[in-house]
Amino acid sequence: MVLGLTDPAGAQSPSPEDAAKGSTLATGPGSVVRATHGAWQVSCRTPPGAKEEKCALVQSVTAEDRPNVGLTVVFYKAIGENKKLLRVVVPLGVLLPTGLGLKIDDQDVGNAPFLKCGKQGCIAEVVLKDDVIQKFKSGATAMFIIFDTPEAGIGIPISLEGFATALANLK
Repeated sequence: MVLGLTDPAGAQSPSPEDAAKGSTLATGPGSVVRATHGAWQVSCRTPPGAKEEKCALVQSVTAEDRPNVGLTVVFYKAIGENKKLLRVVVPLGVLLPTGLGLKIDDQDVGNAPFLKCGKQGCIAEVVLKDDVIQKFKSGATAMFIIFDTPEAGIGIPISLEGFATALANLK
């Protein structure tokens, strides 16, 4: 099962360097944190050539038992399309074929393939279906699972506190 995937992030095609920094639309140089809702920051910037500011929900965390293993979760709306995308940047060195696993409140949601790796890490990005977005909105904890060996998954929890409110205010 794939994470509510309708197509692998076909809405954007950033450079590998920009992609590794999170959503090129709302994070990166010149981005400003406009609000914080629970565990989520609303990070905004005006992309080059754009007429208006674009924002994304962002949360960066590290594994509780491995402080050198972390990830950044970026949730944003595609420009000019009614698509909501989830981009996760994980450290270099993860096992790529297994992809990125996701559980919300201990229920398996699925997995997403890694699209590419850059200097900042490896990226998984998917277009989310409404039922998965609803699980993010109503859940308490999402567990992203990466593998450094075929047998050893590393679960990295993120809080979903404030996600529904942040999403409602996302432009």
